[in-house]
Amino acid sequence: MRYYADLHIHSHYSRATSRDLDIPHIALWALKKGITLVATGDIAHPGWLAELREHLVPAEGDLLRLKPEVAQAVHAQLPPVLRGDMRFILGGEISTIYKKGDRTRKIHHVVFLPTFDAVERFQARLERIGNIRSDGRPILGLDSRDLLEIVLETDPRGVLIPAHIWTPWFALLGSKSGFDSVEECFADLSEHIFALETGLSSDPPMNWRVSALDRYTLVSHSDAHSPRKLGREANRLDTDLTYDALFDAIRSGDPARFLGTVEFFPEEGKYHYDGHRKCGVRWKPAETRAHNGLCPVCGKPVTVGVLHRVEELADRPEGAVKPNALPYHSLIPLPEVLAEFLGVRSATSKRVQREYERLLAALGPEFAILLDLPLEDIARAAGPRLAEGIGRMRRGEVLVEPGYDGEFGVIRVFVEGVSERLENPLPLFDVPEPGAGAEASEPPPSLPSLSKGGEGVPGRTEGRPGGSGERSLSEPEEAYTPSPDDPGADILAALNPEQREAVLTLDRHLLIVAGPGTGKTRTLTARLAYLVRTGRAEPENLLAITFTNRAADEMRQRLAAWLGEGVE
Repeated sequence: MRYYADLHIHSHYSRATSRDLDIPHIALWALKKGITLVATGDIAHPGWLAELREHLVPAEGDLLRLKPEVAQAVHAQLPPVLRGDMRFILGGEISTIYKKGDRTRKIHHVVFLPTFDAVERFQARLERIGNIRSDGRPILGLDSRDLLEIVLETDPRGVLIPAHIWTPWFALLGSKSGFDSVEECFADLSEHIFALETGLSSDPPMNWRVSALDRYTLVSHSDAHSPRKLGREANRLDTDLTYDALFDAIRSGDPARFLGTVEFFPEEGKYHYDGHRKCGVRWKPAETRAHNGLCPVCGKPVTVGVLHRVEELADRPEGAVKPNALPYHSLIPLPEVLAEFLGVRSATSKRVQREYERLLAALGPEFAILLDLPLEDIARAAGPRLAEGIGRMRRGEVLVEPGYDGEFGVIRVFVEGVSERLENPLPLFDVPEPGAGAEASEPPPSLPSLSKGGEGVPGRTEGRPGGSGERSLSEPEEAYTPSPDDPGADILAALNPEQREAVLTLDRHLLIVAGPGTGKTRTLTARLAYLVRTGRAEPENLLAITFTNRAADEMRQRLAAWLGEGVE
């Protein structure tokens, strides 16, 4: 059967992820997107494994399916045209940091195992090495080669795929801490690596320029940190829906079974160009070389992006096609297309979401709208201008403003030109459209969470700090008293009681009036770090404004200390 697969996502146990990354919400958004097979994410975390057992049951060929009562609740959220069947595969990301040669290596990997029993054995091995309970994507002091050995020893059918291989900070070929080849990284076990995840900031043609990658199947996944981000990249396959059939197709690269990939436009990825976001410097590789890699504003090295790194390793010219190249399709997520079409700044605005849900109910899943449906059908449902925009996207007729140094790029289909800087930056708050209040509908009934708390993680309900029984898709957060297992406990420990109260008051807006030297900047920075660390917000959705460069630098340094450099 033909289907889409997204094999790299996260759960709500990972840092800087949405609290809605539970199984019911993941399934809901997979069906909206038109994705049949989704990785569970975070298989190294014992609490998440307990939730998987509560929501999923074995299906054919070592895949998993929703329990009947969970499937019924998910389908109740969807129009009939979207109520399909889907499957899960046990897979999640592992981060390793280790010294090899003369450099510290920071490499992310996606690991897959066929059964719950294999995952339990894998967790037992990893827990002897490091802490696997504080983060859904654990950070281990383990050589990538040794991680691969553990995967293969756990189960011979286990699979490891290097993740987003070009990302500067945490990747196999990344400019900051990676290697120049697969063999350097995995040594004598390199033959067990048969696929590479290209990441959001590169696409297949960029990778085709490096002949050393020819023997690997190039796969694409969303690396979703919220359910809405599912499917921003994915794979198209035509196989039986089983664990072995999936990886046989990927291993072989057979174009009759692995049909290719769905891609971000790579310029939209946040590490495509070189640059220094702090100083507003964004460069093509040639400009970086002309400046010896140094920012002209502050004199510090710029972040070398994916395009530059590909050029460093390339032995083919731009436009070259490798012999066994597979098809690919570059897409813009439908909410982004709708936001531009409607003249709305935010793709998450209520107006965009209403139109998104209306189109799905009328036309079917998002992938079908973006890739397959005749433009005449789209025009009948949404008008000729939207249909023309989707047609331009399919033909690659887009205007781009490339991302750099952690800043996502912008892709447009409806405007005639793009300025040097964003003309319409995203707003801090979603301002309701005129008349939106009268049109707003009642929120849908809540999705149930069957979890009774993370295994071995005391004081958690629904596997999240502060959770309390069932919740709706838009239920506001509540403040809670921190406990030792709070992922933001170290942030709170640095504050006095009044500052801590300001950070923990998350259910309403705050105005804090305090004199000089009372810790306003510390409190604001701690609040940002706490929102990210506990999964209540994604970094790209937060904005802090201060009055001096000195205070801004202080905030950046504190955020880096709490969240890590180059936080994703």
